[in-house]
Amino acid sequence: TIETVCVVWSFTLEESTSSPNQRMTRYQILTLTSIASVNFSSMICYSILGPFFPKEAVQKGASQTVIGLIFGCYALCNLMGSLVLGKYIVQIGAKFMLISGLFVSSVCTILFGLLDKVPDGATFIILCFIIRSVDAVGFSAAMTSSFAVSTKVFPNSIATVLGSLEIFTGLGLILGPPIGGWLYQSFGYEVPFMALGCFLFLMVPFNMYILPSFDADPSKDSFFRLFTRLKIVLICFAIFTLSSGLGFLDAALSIYAIDTFNLSPGYVGLLLLGLSLPYCLASPLLGIVSDRFPSTRPWFMVLGGLFTATGFWFLGPVPILQIKSQLWLVVFMLGIIGFSLSMTAIPTFPEILDCAYENGFEEGLSTLGLVSGLFGAVWSFGMFCGPTLGGFITQQLSFEWAASVQGGLAFLAVCIIIINVFYIVLFITTRISDTLKKTDKADIWFWQFLDHGLPQLQMNR
Repeated sequence: TIETVCVVWSFTLEESTSSPNQRMTRYQILTLTSIASVNFSSMICYSILGPFFPKEAVQKGASQTVIGLIFGCYALCNLMGSLVLGKYIVQIGAKFMLISGLFVSSVCTILFGLLDKVPDGATFIILCFIIRSVDAVGFSAAMTSSFAVSTKVFPNSIATVLGSLEIFTGLGLILGPPIGGWLYQSFGYEVPFMALGCFLFLMVPFNMYILPSFDADPSKDSFFRLFTRLKIVLICFAIFTLSSGLGFLDAALSIYAIDTFNLSPGYVGLLLLGLSLPYCLASPLLGIVSDRFPSTRPWFMVLGGLFTATGFWFLGPVPILQIKSQLWLVVFMLGIIGFSLSMTAIPTFPEILDCAYENGFEEGLSTLGLVSGLFGAVWSFGMFCGPTLGGFITQQLSFEWAASVQGGLAFLAVCIIIINVFYIVLFITTRISDTLKKTDKADIWFWQFLDHGLPQLQMNR
């Protein structure tokens, strides 16, 4: 069961999240078990659409652009839900928000499985928009709460815990497409949504029982103040490029693979393993490294962005390269993208949180809710723009050009992050130089800096 897996996994995680003489408490284990079950069940329901829904929607009279909008509206409503729910997580209650989000999402998943019974054309399209929009609000409630709760329970090992929890996110993304594709091929359109929707519904009483309650006081901080920090804006743009690329693949890859390689929906689901599996395997390790060596986070984002750009450029590949598209190349590039996504995404949340604390935000559930809501909102905005813009470019030009645009966005984020990193290095170097010039003990301080770093230098000053 999920609970058994989580308990075993939590004891493995202890070495990374606690000191050698301190074991994880029952409170922490129950929280990890709950959040892991939320990540797994939510993502498996989210990811089942990829292998077969675009094809089914085309048969129901939806164009490629409309399909992109259907995927995109989910992200747009997720964006608005994340902002509102992140702001009022203390007033609503983290546990209630998570459980009610699961309930809404499970009901909407089941209802989505009944859409093959409605008339083709406008009726089908309108109902798709309505159900997906409500589902998105439920999903945003569960995810915003899960991020905030995880960071509250493990404030000193945020990247490690979030990276480890991505194992279950990755498992959901891995199992969703092949299970959904197989159920669709074997039993038709309704069964995938009914089966996985009921599974998600079972997570409601499960989490009601095991998830602890969290008390906190609301703060006066706002998203506007959070978003006025340049560093946070740049990190948010990097998050946007990641989610935009994933949203594009959700909406366009299955049709491209079916038309180009004559794959069945079941094999398309297996194809998406190339994206999810590297992400699932790499996230825990990168989370541990990110927590133990915080200075590596910007460089993880830079390298991850470069790999992401390369993956999208060769996924098509870019038409100007005149390379013929081959199935092995698509699988390999999906693996590169999956690994690079974990390199870029895992460090972003703790970096935003550290920046918030450095700028005077209160340490507590209220600030965690704001950061979680901001992260979810920016991620959702990318998930809206990716399928919408990607679907339009695919319809007007080709899949290859649309993938090239996604690669260009990732490369632009890399350039911006590099400029910011070099600006920070230049600023620190200038401060050190000015400090050394103002003292007769410059040689002593210089060696102290080499031995202990800038904090020791400032303390002695």
